[in-house]
Amino acid sequence: ACFRLLCSLLIPALFLSGILCVCLVVLLWGIRLWIQQRKKQLTSAGKDGKRPLLVAFFHPYCNAGGGGERVLWCSIRTLQKKYRNVTCVIYTGDRDATGEEIVEGAFRRFNIKLTHPVKFVFLEKRYLVEASLYPHFTLLGQSLGSVFLGWEALLKCVPDIYIDSMGYAFTLPLFKYLGGCRVGCYVHYPTISTDMLSVVRNQDTRFNNAAFITNSPLFSKFKLVYYYFFAFMYGLVGSCSDVIMVNSSWTLNHILSLWRAGACTCVVYPPCDVQTFLDIPLEEEESTSEYSIVSVSQFRPEKDHPLQIRAFAKLLKEKRLGQQPSLKLVLIGGCRNQQDEERVNNLKRLCDELGVSNNVMFRINIPFEELKRHLAEATIGLHTMWNEHFGIGVVECMAAGTVILAHNSGGPKSDIVIPYEGRITGFLAENEDKYAETMAYILSLSPEERLEIRENARRSVHRFSDQHFEETFLLSVEPLFK
Repeated sequence: ACFRLLCSLLIPALFLSGILCVCLVVLLWGIRLWIQQRKKQLTSAGKDGKRPLLVAFFHPYCNAGGGGERVLWCSIRTLQKKYRNVTCVIYTGDRDATGEEIVEGAFRRFNIKLTHPVKFVFLEKRYLVEASLYPHFTLLGQSLGSVFLGWEALLKCVPDIYIDSMGYAFTLPLFKYLGGCRVGCYVHYPTISTDMLSVVRNQDTRFNNAAFITNSPLFSKFKLVYYYFFAFMYGLVGSCSDVIMVNSSWTLNHILSLWRAGACTCVVYPPCDVQTFLDIPLEEEESTSEYSIVSVSQFRPEKDHPLQIRAFAKLLKEKRLGQQPSLKLVLIGGCRNQQDEERVNNLKRLCDELGVSNNVMFRINIPFEELKRHLAEATIGLHTMWNEHFGIGVVECMAAGTVILAHNSGGPKSDIVIPYEGRITGFLAENEDKYAETMAYILSLSPEERLEIRENARRSVHRFSDQHFEETFLLSVEPLFK
């Protein structure tokens, strides 16, 4: 009787599930056909009668001044140089600026000039990917938000080739299966990583793992299950990409373990404007009354500017016991929104609390020439992000001739601040004490010893040049153009 009852319930349920699956497939196929029809209506032939190949980059914050944006603009410039019948499109949420202002900003900040115009598709729903909208389940919220933002982008412009250049992997299936596009991505940082899973598993308190979770075994287990579920979904959507480019060995290892798409995954080091910084004359330091320590990174929580300020305060405290020259810390970075500006205000308050305000300068959204000048004057280049995916700022500091002190993890540890031809190129540290101690050590070296390290570092950074990026990028995206 129980078996008959089970069968009488199970068979209709299976039948209903089958019908729903068929309906879903038909619906999705219908949407795809409708989008293809829309594509024909929205695109027109060029001057030669041929329809240009549309290559779209999904970069909602293209007017920000970070390393990710430099990759975007170099990618576009590279494609424009190589392919004649290509129109580059940028999906952006920067509605507070015109297309001309954005392109001008790219030239001002990165010294990148495009050979042809770019088409901008301005998106209205960028707020859906703002972290502030999701105080809890932020990763899931932002990822689902990116799907809705991607849908808006797809409806406004249907490209032939779609490249996610900002880490919104959940948009990839949307453009591939509904948009009928060939899809690629450039991964700066995995949305979730095995390191993040270990932070939760070990109940470590970090900026993305609150104390109330680490203090509760139940909350920690729940968050771990949530992370594993998200990692599974992330692997699923990422693996549908036709071409996967990653920016470092560190990112490569994480993406290979999560996406399992080794055949189409390769390392493409981000383009650093090495030559421009190499133009700064490298001379032995003359005796100086002031040493400058410079940090170059966007004002985001993961960059850990408070660590820089605390380590600098510790260094100052120890230096006061010894002899001068005086020291100054210059924090250079981009502010994307009000949250970033509030973060800068909090950092200024921290400087007041530690009594170092007179020795710390904040330089926000500065022009490229001013950045270059600060780096030319600096003795030490400072970087403190844990598990930085790559570290363009680290390369720039090395090319400019500063002695780099970076975090002993991620890209700086595995790809950048490594011996070159058996010689030291810089230093690594993990915590406040080690940073203060290493800065003091660098400053205690003779000008000749520092010059040797600076020269080694400069020789090592040629592998991160624009030219090297162009070659590896074109090689990687070639399958998308076949």
